[in-house]
Amino acid sequence: MAEGARRNLPPLSLHVPEPKFRPGDAVDYADFDRGEAGAVTRPAIDADPATMRGHSYSLVRVLDDEGKAVGPWDPRIEPERLVAMLRHMALTRAYDDRLYRAQRQGKTSFYMKCTGEEATSIAAAYALDRDDMCFPSYRQQGLLIARNWSLVDMMCQVYSNRGFFSISGNLATQYPQAVGFAMASAARGDTRIAAAWCGEGSTAEGDFHSACTFASVYRAPVILNVINNQWAISSFSGFAGAENTTFAARAIGYGIAGLRVDGNDALAVYAATEWAAERARANVGPTLIEFFTYRAEGHSTSDDPTKYRSAEENVKWPLGDPIARLKQHLILIGAWDEERHAAMDKHVAEQVRAAQKEAEAQGILADGLLQHPFETMFEDVFEEQPWHLREQSRQMHDERKKAGI
Repeated sequence: MAEGARRNLPPLSLHVPEPKFRPGDAVDYADFDRGEAGAVTRPAIDADPATMRGHSYSLVRVLDDEGKAVGPWDPRIEPERLVAMLRHMALTRAYDDRLYRAQRQGKTSFYMKCTGEEATSIAAAYALDRDDMCFPSYRQQGLLIARNWSLVDMMCQVYSNRGFFSISGNLATQYPQAVGFAMASAARGDTRIAAAWCGEGSTAEGDFHSACTFASVYRAPVILNVINNQWAISSFSGFAGAENTTFAARAIGYGIAGLRVDGNDALAVYAATEWAAERARANVGPTLIEFFTYRAEGHSTSDDPTKYRSAEENVKWPLGDPIARLKQHLILIGAWDEERHAAMDKHVAEQVRAAQKEAEAQGILADGLLQHPFETMFEDVFEEQPWHLREQSRQMHDERKKAGI
């Protein structure tokens, strides 16, 4: 273009995404389109991803506003199994609450709750086989709880008083690992599949896209779950692309089957995971599932969501609370009541309290500071300690000596 013509063009500008509601704003979800429960079709297990484009833009729902299970995705789970699922969701919430308070009491340095997202791990775990390999992010403690893992063991990991290979803080690293496991399982002629979880913001990471490429090319038997809980630590999902499309639509470009699911509907989560698992076991290929949910509380104990979002968002979220919705369904079908629910809440609270007492007897954060010399923070990373760590260690030693510590 000629220089003179370019001078007449308006200046370029960037679009910076903005959330609909900020602190102090009144929240109005009148334009929120959640679709009708039971309206989304259920494709055949071997459906061509090209025919499923609409499933990345709609929302798979089973429970209607009255708590009735409707439509082709209804998994028709026995009431006893649903009650067990409800109990594990309640236990996860009680576990979170107890460890949140423990962090505030200085017993551990950091914790991340999954309040409002319990169905995305509990219901998914119920739909998978026990020996399927799960690659979680940092908000899927429900996977272990659904598999009846020891609460004491889980708490000891949080208190860092026992050895445990913890979840990586580098986002989406578990995605290529899950795809690699799935490929290895297929190469060996095994029957186990893999499932991975990440947040919606992590879909912007290179590891996410590498995983999708390998999963698509080799038709790896893997389920790639994206937990769209609307918010990162201080930025909303628009910065990861939510203004322009859905996260389930990431699947379309890779030729992967994509589903967008109500993440606060335990029956829908179960049904979608079951469908994806059957598809993987039939050697048809991977599935990417976006679970549309909401992070009800802070990103972590280091976060204060009142600084960046409206306090009304949580209480007015159109898809409700996953525990309350499953409870409503069970009461509707005559398998549950308020009295049993109250008794369950009391029991899981006592169970968590007893586990905490046992775990804390093995050591908490303050004990670790007394038992382990500060110098150990510079060790066990490199085979030979580099110069800058030796220098920092000497500086710390000198400062502590000056302070009389």
